[in-house]
Formats: sequence, C-alpha cells, structure tokens
Amino acid sequence: MPKQKRYAIVLAAGQGTRMKSMRHKVLHSIGGKPMIEHVIDHLNTVGIDRIIVVVGSLSEQVMEQLGDRVEYVFQHEQLGTAHAVMQAKYLLADEQGTTFVVAGDAPLIQPETLQMMVTQHEREKASVTVLTATLENPFGYGRMIRNAAGDVDRIVEQKDGTAEELAISEVNSGTYCFDNQLLFHVLSQIDNKNAQGEYYLPDCVSVLKNQGHKVIAFETKDPEEIYGVNDRLQLTTAQKIMQRWILQYHMRNGVTIMDPENTYIDADVVIGPDTMIYPGTHLHGKTIIGESCILGPNIQLTDMIIGYECHVFQTVATSSKIGPETSVGPFAYIRPNSDVGSHVKIGNFVEIKNSQIGDYTKVSHLGYVGDATVGQHTNIGCGAITVNYDGINKHRTIIGDRAFVGSNVNLIAPVKVEDGAYVVAGSTITDDVPQNALAIARERQIIKPEYAEKLRKKFQSEKESKK
Repeated sequence: MPKQKRYAIVLAAGQGTRMKSMRHKVLHSIGGKPMIEHVIDHLNTVGIDRIIVVVGSLSEQVMEQLGDRVEYVFQHEQLGTAHAVMQAKYLLADEQGTTFVVAGDAPLIQPETLQMMVTQHEREKASVTVLTATLENPFGYGRMIRNAAGDVDRIVEQKDGTAEELAISEVNSGTYCFDNQLLFHVLSQIDNKNAQGEYYLPDCVSVLKNQGHKVIAFETKDPEEIYGVNDRLQLTTAQKIMQRWILQYHMRNGVTIMDPENTYIDADVVIGPDTMIYPGTHLHGKTIIGESCILGPNIQLTDMIIGYECHVFQTVATSSKIGPETSVGPFAYIRPNSDVGSHVKIGNFVEIKNSQIGDYTKVSHLGYVGDATVGQHTNIGCGAITVNYDGINKHRTIIGDRAFVGSNVNLIAPVKVEDGAYVVAGSTITDDVPQNALAIARERQIIKPEYAEKLRKKFQSEKESKK
C-alpha cells in the first residue's frame, strides 16, 4: 500500500500588532532562529510533501526568510483562520492525503508530538484530529467540548463560551490533522456568526462531527508545547521554555552544564559528550562542539566548529574552525573565515581574522593575525601584528613552518616569512624573509650619557614658561 501523502498549511498572515514591531511576528527568534523556522523544521522532520504558508501583512519578510523551500498563498483580508486556510484551496483541494494546519507563531510543538498525532490520525482514519492540552489556566484558548461518551463534539472559543464550558481545562492548541479533501469540502460550510465575526477553523470540527465523520483528539503530554506567542512577554516565556528543553537535552546526552540559569544554547547547536560548560557560555547558530571540551566561563561562539578536547574561555569566535586539543583565551577574538589547527595556543588579547593557523603554533598574547597563513610549530611573539590593510586593499601575510616572529614585530603585507626564518623583536618587515634566514629591521640604538637630566630640565623650563 503506497504511503499516504502529507501536506501542511502554516498560518502566517496576521499582523501581530501586539509585538509592536516592524518585523513580522513569526520572524522573531527563539532558540536562535525565527519562530516559523522551528515550525517548518518540525514539519519536515515528520515528512511533508508540500508546505504552503499563508501570508498577508509583511509577506515580503516571510518570503525572504523562507525562500523557495515552501509555497505561498495570500490572505489579503484577515477574516479568520478558516478563511486563511481556504486560500490554499486552489493548490490542495484535489489532493488526497493528510493535511496539517499549524500556526507560524507556535514554535514549541515538537516533531515527536506531530508524528504521534499524525500516526494516530491515519491509523484511525479520522476526518480531523485536534492537538489538545490540559491547562491549569485555560483562559484565552478554545475549549474542547466532549459528549457523554468522552468523544470530541465541538470546540468553543473563549468569547463564545458559557460559564460551564469555560470551566473546562482541555483546550485546543490550534494544530490539526485533516483529511485533505474533507477539509476543503467543509470549509465552504463555515459561517462567521460569532463574537469575532470571523470564520473559525475550529468550527470544522462540529460540522464534520454532525455529518457523521470521525473526529478525534490527541493530547500532548507536555502542555507547554502549545504555548503560542502574541507579544514580547510571551516571546520571552517561549524562549525560556525552549532554552530549558535544549539544556536538558544536552545534559541527558552527556554534557555537564555547571549553571543552566546562566548558559544559553541555540536549538541547532551540537555538543559532544563529556564536554563541560561553565557559566556565561553562549553557543549560537549551527555551532558544533567536539567531545571532552571545556567551554567558558564567558564565551560567545557563533557558527563555530570546535574539535575534541579544546579549552575555550573568555572568548568571542564566529564562523571559524578550531582544531582538536587547542586552547583559546582568555580575551581572544576569532573572526570569520579562520581555521585554527590542532594543539594550537591562542592566548590573551589575541585577534585572528580570515587566517589559517597551523598545528602546534603559538600566538600567546597581544597579537593580531589578519589575512594570514601561518605554518606549523611556529611562534608569534607578544605584540606582533600582520599589517594587512593599506587603506584601500587587504593583503596577505604568509609565515612558514617552524618560524619565529619576535615580540613587537610588524609584518607589512604582502610579505612572506619562509620556513625556519627568524624575525628579531621590534622589526618592521617589508621584504620577504628567506628560509632559515634571520631578519632584523630596526634603528640602531643610540646612548647619550647624562642627557636624561638635561631633557627633564628642558621640559620643566618649557612648562613654567607657559604659566
């Protein structure tokens, strides 16, 4: 028997005025990426053949974010959720299969929940399955009304419910699985005779029930999953929920987090077992951390790849690689497009930018290595810098293997220091240094005996003459 096709309609047409933002509500981030990205990712995990996003206000922002990964339909007037879904009719009405309807501002519903929900829906051949939760405070949610046998009868919205109905604690999450053809058949039968004057998607439940179709509910085990976001306060709450889940996931998979209240990890971060994370650690984007690392305190890593057994502390690093058994920090700055090798030491107040640092090389303190290729087993001394910018163009510095660059050296790019070369401290190097050569480029020291006292008297006299 061929696998039943699955579709999804994501509702993202609302203005989101309570966010008080020029950015579309679903594009506000939790867990390191826009809310709607979580929704799309979770749907893709379940296995969706086509995803249709309903857009309206600020549609260009949503379309720029999602690109051609989804299809789009427009809801030009905000006439309710049923009206929004109807906009996808010309794309899906003739298709057979299961259709999810989900909100773009409900990023916490987990793929495991969606999978269990759709499995039950298809196994029981239901016309619609409603994702529900039982809440201590159900205010604002539609209530699930069941009959005497415990079967789903209808959904009543907060503004339309009686006191008895509003006392019910099982609520509608706003996420559904529909038989696709029945969905578009029943949408045309929905009216707007309610307190809001809108076409409610939940009304499909009672219409299908009255027509003899099977209506069921799937209750999530974790009520926090259905939490939606309408304003900044709810955005912060959703962020805290997701952050707690992320940290728990990593701790269950062998990561030690010393202070979860002061550790921040995005949803797409990967961390190897036996890594220890100290407070003040921020891991963003698609950062990948190897096993048995020590991270923090006080670091910010964004889109980084970190090898095993690295120690990174009091450091900011972005869009770069750090090899195994390398130490970085304190107060180091790794800028984009850098590739730091294994067994390397990047020390205090060192900045690396768009550079490759070979294995076993040391840049221990107070240095800048920008637009450079540095070989293996090389030492770059305190205060040494690659002078890569002439005011118009950036130029590259190449330093070979087993080279020594002394303290307070300026390497004026483009320049090459070849294998085994030795650059004496305090030198300003403008020409290439051959293999195994010694380079010294500084003024000869001059000593003037007893002149220091004369100079002090001169300065004192000039100071008094200005009074």
